[in-house]
Parts: sequence; C-alpha cells; structure tokens
Amino acid sequence: AMDGAPPPTSPTGLSAYVAVSQLLGLTLLATTGAWLGRYRGGVAWHSPLQFNAHPLCMVLGMVFLQGDALLVYRVFRHEAKRSTKTLHALLHGLALVIALVGIIAVFESHRSKGIPDMYSLHSWCGMATFVLYLLQWLLGCGFFLFPGASFSLRGQYKPQHIFFGITLFILSITSCLLGITEMLLFKISDSYSHFVPEGILANTLGVLLVAFGLVVGYVLTREEWKRPPLAEELALSMDFKTLTEGESPGG
Repeated sequence: AMDGAPPPTSPTGLSAYVAVSQLLGLTLLATTGAWLGRYRGGVAWHSPLQFNAHPLCMVLGMVFLQGDALLVYRVFRHEAKRSTKTLHALLHGLALVIALVGIIAVFESHRSKGIPDMYSLHSWCGMATFVLYLLQWLLGCGFFLFPGASFSLRGQYKPQHIFFGITLFILSITSCLLGITEMLLFKISDSYSHFVPEGILANTLGVLLVAFGLVVGYVLTREEWKRPPLAEELALSMDFKTLTEGESPGG
C-alpha cells in the first residue's frame, strides 16, 4: 500500500461461493436445531434427551467447522502463512473436541437405555471417520505446524494430507446421511413413508449437507482459487530447505 499498489483482491467468484457455503452451513445448523427441538424434544445432557447432542455436535463439528477449516487457505489468501496455518489447525481441533462430545453423548445414552453400541453401518463409518480425522490432525500438526519435519518430508506428505482432508470431509457427510436415515427409521418407521413433516425436514437436512459439501468441494478444487505463495513465504521456504537439508539456495 505504501508504494501505491492496489490492495490484493480475491479471484472472481470466490467470495460469492464462500458466502453461499456459509449461508448453507448456518442453514444446516438451524435445520438440525429445528428438527431436534420441534420433533425430538430438544437437547439436554443428563436426561433421556442426551442422545440428541450427538447429531447436533456431529453436524457442527464434523461438517460445518471441518468445512470452514478446509476453506481457510482459500479465504485468507494474503495473510501470513503461519497465522493461516494456525487457524486451520485450531478449527480442525475445535471440530474434533465438539465431535468427541457428540460421541460421548451417544455412548452414555446407549448405556443408560441398554442399547448396544457399534453394530450399525453408521456407527462403523462414523467412528472410522473420527479416528482417521484425529490421526490426520495429529500428523498435520506434526508435519506443518511444529518445527522438526524436513522440507522434503513436508513435500512428500502434503499431497496425502490434502487428499485425506477432502476424503474425510466426504466421509463425514456420508456418515451424517447414514445417521439421519437410521434415526428416522428408528423413530418414525411407521409414518416415514407417508411424507410426514419430520421426515421431510430431516430429508431436507440431508440435501443441505450434500449441497454444503458440493460448494466447499468446488471451492477447494478450483485450481485458480488456490492460495498463492507470498514472496516472503518463498524466501522462508528456501531458507528452511537450506537449514534442514543442507542445500544452498543457489542449488
């Protein structure tokens, strides 16, 4: 700005898609709350309503916050890389904590009601997704946030980190869709086929989950919307490579 250069701008269309994703995400949360509040009695911890914390936490943590964590590198395109990386890790960490609360809620609810655990396809997919998500977060912090990993190791792991990041987001949405279907079949199996309002609302939630995933996925896969490296980041990367591998910048 001091040399009169215009401030950097986002690529055409990126801001609109990010705004749509956030609108869909907030609508997701509102629809989940409306379903649980209107038809399932609301949410309370040490009560028969404890189970309802599970779908709310999973939609909030494993879908909305995870999606926003993935969008961090598209939204904060011109901020310091270290700050962006830290925000990315913090959002994923918060998503993990909220998801863990949701998992505890369902296990405690099952125990109090004498319901067996981990027998359904939803529970298998959901638990696998959570464990892999935790592993992905730990590896990401180890390779990219904390010092120690060499430049070559970071470079080798980065494609896997990106691939599994998107894959786990897809698996999270898939697990939520399985959970919605399972919950409807348990709660309203006799009336679900008659297009009752609860079934329509829950189906709408499923459609919103898919829409949110598609918009986030589109933003992530647009090559021209990827965060460009800043000049100082390129210099720091070269210095880091020199320090960790003993290569000269000129080499």
